[in-house]
Amino acid sequence: MASATPRARATVPTLLVRSVLLVLLVLPLLVGGGVLAVLTTMPTTGPVAAARAATAEPSSSADFPTEPPRFAWPLAAPSSPVRPFDRPPSPYAAGHRGIDLAAAPGQQVLASADGLVVFAGSVAGRGVVSIDHDAGLRTTYEPLRWSVSAGERVHRGQVIGTVVAGHLGCPAQACLHWGVRRGDDYLDPLRLVMPQGTLRLKPWIGSTAPP
Repeated sequence: MASATPRARATVPTLLVRSVLLVLLVLPLLVGGGVLAVLTTMPTTGPVAAARAATAEPSSSADFPTEPPRFAWPLAAPSSPVRPFDRPPSPYAAGHRGIDLAAAPGQQVLASADGLVVFAGSVAGRGVVSIDHDAGLRTTYEPLRWSVSAGERVHRGQVIGTVVAGHLGCPAQACLHWGVRRGDDYLDPLRLVMPQGTLRLKPWIGSTAPP
């Protein structure tokens, strides 16, 4: 077989050199403006936009509207806590296992969330309603004249009774004690309705009221 001529042998190196030179000439143009122009004209909707959003830095929480809390106040009118939550160090130790809300005798008491009534009756002469909710939470309302029965399903904002006077240590006309717990762990009810805020409490005069 005849060997390649010098002209043929020189063709391959020449093509490689020309290709490298072409890349070196075009690359600055792509980096300098072409690529950026393509990125800035990418669509803002559709799969491409979704991919860009997934890799972008998260926006401030202020950019998004917050969803309404799943729990609501158990009194329709703006209520003022008059005695704060005081977590007991142990299940049988002293403390305040909820908050006391200023109310008026006869004021409607509302279920703070959807749930199942597990108790509605009298305990030590006080009307009490307890409701089980999702995530193992149970809310309790007292003293009240209950209007629901155990085993009944209720919805957030549904009337479950009316406030009665007689809560010991209450500085108002009447008070509603509102408690919440998960198992044996008592929680602050304010965290259900004000997870990112705080509320100024009315001065509490102190008493020997039961927890």
